[in-house]
Amino acid sequence: MSTHSDAFSSPVRVAIAGLGAIGQSLAQSLAHGKVPGVELVAVSAKNHDKAQTFVQTLAHSVPVLRIEELEPIADLVVECAPAALLSEIVTPFVKSGKKAIVLSVGALLFNEHLRNVAREHGGTIMVPTGALLGLDAVIAAAEGDIHEVRMVTRKPPAGLKGAPHLVEHNISVDNLSEPLKVFEGNARDAAKGFPANLNVVVALALAGVGPENTMLEIWADPTVTRNTHTIHLDSDSARLTMTIENIPSDNPKTGRIVAQSVVAMLRKMQGSLRVGT
Repeated sequence: MSTHSDAFSSPVRVAIAGLGAIGQSLAQSLAHGKVPGVELVAVSAKNHDKAQTFVQTLAHSVPVLRIEELEPIADLVVECAPAALLSEIVTPFVKSGKKAIVLSVGALLFNEHLRNVAREHGGTIMVPTGALLGLDAVIAAAEGDIHEVRMVTRKPPAGLKGAPHLVEHNISVDNLSEPLKVFEGNARDAAKGFPANLNVVVALALAGVGPENTMLEIWADPTVTRNTHTIHLDSDSARLTMTIENIPSDNPKTGRIVAQSVVAMLRKMQGSLRVGT
């Protein structure tokens, strides 16, 4: 029979799916024991050989597995992969009543079955704050009436290059000398047109008034060196204006703070004091 102290002696076993800039940073943090009570047990990546080389550089090496091999040995998966792989990564975990931390938040809008699977089997899908700010305030405001939410995103042109919306509309962001507005619309359309860039606006939408009612402008801006997001919210409880300027990681599409946000979420899960809504 397990005692009360035994319940706290088993670490949460974490698998990371995807070893881009975020996945690698997160793996390094967890392998170094940055979060007490959390153990990195496996990773998965498209390039198996490259991943094998990478895990040898960690404080303690872990196996490189196929996506379908992660769930049997882990309690929680952190999805840091291309959006197209979201369902393949998350389904086995939530179907087993386990947890999944999702970074391809935009893809959740196009994989709504995942929420149903999680609900039916007692699994949990978790979305970290990531490169955004103020989600606690938005979640609280949503308990009342939110009248309007809009966001303006400005990114260095290289961080938007290759996005499906730009390709489809023949919009070039090369050699810009001044800011160019490349998109205006709602969060659902932004997630479709910029799947690698705008997970932040979908997180904002899920926290607040939904993807159809969360509006967004995207600017390719050669005058900025940081990924900049400004949120304007008007509600019956508060009026908010918030701006965050994120330093890009090795991947210009993603801010450094994203990996740190996942570490913070894991730490909060384990904490005896949890600050924030």
